[in-house]
Amino acid sequence: MNDLPPTTHGNAPSGLEPHRGTLILVLGILSLVLCGFFTGIPAWIMGKGDSAKIKDGVMDPEGAGMTKAGMICGMICCILTAVSLAIVLFIVIVGGGLAALSG
Repeated sequence: MNDLPPTTHGNAPSGLEPHRGTLILVLGILSLVLCGFFTGIPAWIMGKGDSAKIKDGVMDPEGAGMTKAGMICGMICCILTAVSLAIVLFIVIVGGGLAALSG
């Protein structure tokens, strides 16, 4: 078992960029709970970029799980928002058409 604290702050080992998994996870959770696509889109974009850097070996791989989870939360939020807006738009169009036919 390793007695060293996790390397989530400062420089990552071996000169790698430190991961931003915590930030991306917080943005993703906020997008689902409170802020909608205002934090969902950045979580998705940052998560995709950081996942590529982790895969290429440029960024600390310790934050891969948090990065992926935050990115997925952001994706879910953006998709749910788009579907909700499409449903509302459909209801408005159908409602307006029915109102025009009846009056």
